[in-house]
Order: sequence, then structure tokens, then C-alpha cells
Amino acid sequence: MTLLLVIIILALIFDFINGFHDAANSIATIVTTKVLTPFQAVVWAAFFNFVAFFIAKHIIGDFGIANTVAKTVITEYITLPVILSGIIAAIIWNLLTWWLGIPSSSSHTLIGGFAGAAIMAGFFVPGLSNGFQTIHVAIILKIAAFIVLAPLIGMIMALILSTLLHHICRKANPHKADSWFKRLQLVSSALFSVGHGLNDSQKVMGIIGAAVIAAGAAGYFDGELPEWLVWTGLERINNLNDMPSWIPLTCFTVIALGTMSGGWKIVKTMGSRITRVTPVEGVVAETAGALTLFLTEILKIPVSTTHTITGAIIGVGATKRLSAVRWGITKNLLIAWILTIPVSAVLAAGIFLLVKAIM
Repeated sequence: MTLLLVIIILALIFDFINGFHDAANSIATIVTTKVLTPFQAVVWAAFFNFVAFFIAKHIIGDFGIANTVAKTVITEYITLPVILSGIIAAIIWNLLTWWLGIPSSSSHTLIGGFAGAAIMAGFFVPGLSNGFQTIHVAIILKIAAFIVLAPLIGMIMALILSTLLHHICRKANPHKADSWFKRLQLVSSALFSVGHGLNDSQKVMGIIGAAVIAAGAAGYFDGELPEWLVWTGLERINNLNDMPSWIPLTCFTVIALGTMSGGWKIVKTMGSRITRVTPVEGVVAETAGALTLFLTEILKIPVSTTHTITGAIIGVGATKRLSAVRWGITKNLLIAWILTIPVSAVLAAGIFLLVKAIM
């Protein structure tokens, strides 16, 4: 029981870190264009991160991304040491990239850590020829594909929206148009924050759900779960939609609190170092990013909000001219994105060996 509580606490710590690590995604442009002060922006984003819970619970009625994350590893190979190792690796990589100001993916960090620990654990399972038999390779490949697809979709949507808005507003008074789009940035930022909450909070929900089920399978509760952990479908990770309300509510609350703590190094990278952003371009980037996140929510694919908004910002810059995008910065971001899953996996594999030796 103690190990399960440690995992839940660490998962919520990761959720909090995810909040301030990815806060920049929804507030960078609104801060850079001086629509809101940094404090006002993080409060705004945090509020709509929390609103996402009610949208998922009462409007969508489904936690599809949580289910996808929980199924990254084959059910019978999900153990508490595997989950613990994955979370610790994800926290380390998230803190490192935050410290360096690199907008990497919290999503891929968590999934890479979870899978890496399971792969290493698989080498100790009798009858398995290799550790890769413990994971759903097809699911991980689909998630990995969106390292490229999410920013690409965001970029294409930004290009289309930019072209459309420039055509509609070509005769508008520049000063008035600037004022309109500053107000519209409040809406576009809110939409992106809702998308961030829908996507990122569910990943932690999936991990906590998997941990509870793994604990039950390992006999931690002597055949009966405490009342605060009970939900239908305990035996298998078939559906996490009926988990106790405290799990999603806590995850959405913690990510909102994390968002309120900010992430100013990454705000600088996202808001000005990729390309300079005006209010109209901020609206385009945030709206394109939000639409991409809503699409992946429908597809039940966990994606990186970081990748999504970065692709949208690149699309905005490319609409003006290709030289408006600082491709050197973009190349460094792309390298960090590609490295996130394998580095997190290797780190988690090493941590699992340490955990196994201790336990």
C-alpha cells in the first residue's frame, strides 16, 4: 500500500511539473504580445486547464487518452516498480529540460519512461525472449508518429488560418485590427489551455489507474480494494472511464496549480526565439494548436502540446517568409523532441535496475 501511495504522490508531482513546464505553450504568445501580464496569463491558463475536467467528464463523457496511456504496456507486465521507475525518469527529464529552457514533451517523457522500465523488466520475466514483448509496440509507434504529425498538423492549420485571416482583414485599419486580435487572443489562449488540460491531465490519470490495477493484481489489498480506490473493471485495464472521481479531479486540479507557477524560461523560447509574434499571429498559432489538440482528443492519441504549438508558431512565421523562422532554434527543438522518448526509456530502464536491486 505504501508503494502505491508513493507512486500516486510522484505521479501528481509529475502532473504539477507538467503544468509549469507546459504553461508556456498556452501563454507564451499572449505574454509576448502584452495582452496579459505573466501573472494574469498563468491564472487565465490555469482556470481553463481546470475547466477541461468538466468538459471531459460531462460533455465528452470519455477519458480516451487515459486509456491509451494505460495500454502502452501489456496489462500482465504492468507492476508497481515499472510504474515507479517510469515516473521518476519522467520527472528527471522534465526538470532537466525545464532548467535548460527546452520545450520538450512531458507526454513523450512519461510514455518513454513507462515503456523503458517495462522493457527492462521484461528481460527478467521467464519465458520472454526479449523485453520488447512487454509493450504494445503498435500503440507506441502511433504515439511516436505524432512527434512529426502533431507539429505538422499545427503548422498546416496555422498556414491556412493565416492566409484566410490576412485575406479577410486586408482592408482593415491596422490599429483597429491589432486591438481586435488582442481581445481574440484571450479566446484562443483559453481554447488552447482547454486542449492542454484535456490531453496532459489524462496521461497522469492513465498512470494512476494502471498503478491501482497493478497493486490489486499483486495482492496489495488482500483481494479487496479500499473504498476510495474502487471502480468497475478492476481485473483488466479495459476502461478507465469509471474510475473514482477523485482521480481525474485531482489530476486536473494539480496541473492547473502547476500552470499557475509558470515556466518563464520556456515562455521566452516559445514566445520570441522561434519567430516574433504579433496579436493576429498569436490568435492563429493558439487556435491552430487548439484545433490540433481537439482532433487528437477525438482520436484518443496522447500528443505533445509543446510540439503542437511549436508547429503552429513555425507555420505563422513561414506565412510571412521562411527566413522569419529561426531554423537554428527549431532544429535544436526537433533534436530534443526526437531524443525524449529514447532518453526517457533508457533512464527509466536504469532506474528500474536500481529499484529492483533495492526492493
